[in-house]
Amino acid sequence: MDGIGSSIQKKVTELERMAEVLITGEQLRLRLHEGKVIKDRRHHLRTYPNCFVAKELIDWLIDHKEASDRETAIKIMQKLLDQSIVHHVCDEHREFKDTKLFYRFRKDDGTFPLDNDAKVFLRGQRLYEKLMGMEHSPLQSRDEDGATFERSLAGSDFVDWLLQEGEAATRVEAEQLGHRLLEHGIIQHVTSKHHFMDGGPLYQFRMNYRRRRRLMELLNERCRAIAESQDSPFCLRKQNSDGGNTSFLSVSPSKEIRVVSAVRRSSLSSSCGSSGYYSSSPTLSSSPPVLCNPKSVLKRRVSPEELQTPGGPYIKKTFTIVGDAVGWGFVVRGSKPCHIQAVDPSGPAAAAGMKVCQFVVSVNGLNVLSLDYRTVSNLILTGPRTIVMEVMEDTEY
Repeated sequence: MDGIGSSIQKKVTELERMAEVLITGEQLRLRLHEGKVIKDRRHHLRTYPNCFVAKELIDWLIDHKEASDRETAIKIMQKLLDQSIVHHVCDEHREFKDTKLFYRFRKDDGTFPLDNDAKVFLRGQRLYEKLMGMEHSPLQSRDEDGATFERSLAGSDFVDWLLQEGEAATRVEAEQLGHRLLEHGIIQHVTSKHHFMDGGPLYQFRMNYRRRRRLMELLNERCRAIAESQDSPFCLRKQNSDGGNTSFLSVSPSKEIRVVSAVRRSSLSSSCGSSGYYSSSPTLSSSPPVLCNPKSVLKRRVSPEELQTPGGPYIKKTFTIVGDAVGWGFVVRGSKPCHIQAVDPSGPAAAAGMKVCQFVVSVNGLNVLSLDYRTVSNLILTGPRTIVMEVMEDTEY
């Protein structure tokens, strides 16, 4: 299948540009949550959850060397506003202004427009993070056509893994997913000769989700080529046995941004208050998750013993939730026991009946009353696509 790369290159380039904006915006959102720039704010007796003040954000961008001056900072944020990454909290301003107006990331209020392309990118990110988070990842150095390609796996092995992880129900469905990932520039045949197939050809992840983006890249088309440079762990890498000048050595990204360990909605609805979502990328990371969610929705702490006291106000409910292309649609928080902090109203969890303030008792038969939300999130993210959860609900809530 000669020329498969060139036949879809134009489409891939367009999609990559969109992906770079999504990833750059998400990285900024996580940093602003971590730095407490995004928080609940009051104006005229009304509370606006998970928002930032435009003027303060511009100060932050300059202080953190993301913009050289206020004019450049405004251009960066206008780019994010034009791409529906951020918006004015009341949608009254279509321009980003250097004033005390409140703006919010759409992922923080569930209004981010998830089209099919965005869903594929978010799912690709989740799959990559799962693969990289495994102790014995199938991404290994492998040989094809006399060359060694790092972090690669055969198409058939990828299909096997997707079935094993519950990401696909049949080999046909898994192969179709492989086709979508390749056509969106997320994976690529190591020599660009083949489309995705359930067979022996080797594939690598091409999209660099982890590389720390500079916001200035949003204003400079040429900077986006960095995602395919030799500094990217996702680009094609080969090591010739002769160690000649054509060899590429495996490298790590200069900086990696830690991703919140939460369940859905990527990747991208993410949360605020009791109805928003703070991790749109349900992803796995070897580093501890970054705490960036708002304060707890619970009115008071509850112990495992109180939940299980006979005659108490709590009733047990069981949900079977089948994840979609971007996750399950809820966020857990807290510890011993964890609770449901946010539920995406359009996600699988809401459809199953899950609500905020429910306490998580078990996941796929494993009692989690004594675990914290990081452990529970990781348990869900590394498990099958279909999860069975037992929760306790306060009848007086």
